[in-house]
Amino acid sequence: MPEANLSDPPSPFVAEWIARLSAQLSAPRRALDVAMGRGRHALPLAAAGFTTFGVDDKYDVILDTVTRARERGLALHAWCADLTMPALPPGYFDVIVVTRYLQRDLCPALIEALSPGGFLLYETFTELQKGRGRGPQSPDHLLGSGELRLLFSSLDEIFYEELTDPDEDALARLAARKRSSPS
Repeated sequence: MPEANLSDPPSPFVAEWIARLSAQLSAPRRALDVAMGRGRHALPLAAAGFTTFGVDDKYDVILDTVTRARERGLALHAWCADLTMPALPPGYFDVIVVTRYLQRDLCPALIEALSPGGFLLYETFTELQKGRGRGPQSPDHLLGSGELRLLFSSLDEIFYEELTDPDEDALARLAARKRSSPS
């Protein structure tokens, strides 16, 4: 899987799940990278054969990422949006990836945007990141212990962990699936 940006490679957690899901899901497979940035996950999703969409609030970054995708022969559909006012199509995406981004009030819209049986891959910073001299420091952008699984408690959790090593970033990681039918 090609790396989106050598100075900021894909998260190993997300890369592993992209490989799993690309083998597991049948076409058409639509994926969304939320707060896509320079495409460190959007480009690997497209390379894995997903019809890939990306959203970010930085227009120049989106243009650069789409251009790099085209140069690699990859299709990437991207748009610029203020994520505080989400307009995601309901039940459309088979995979949604969110990394290094926390907007708690966006979580219900992400759940709604997942197709029945769709997967959410989420990785972002926890409160333990505070004081490490890198990454977000504001409580608005840091998860409390166990908070990520609570935000997505209506999904079926497949994998969850919180990394606490003081020499690494403090991250919470979640892989979860939307039920195929109401239970």
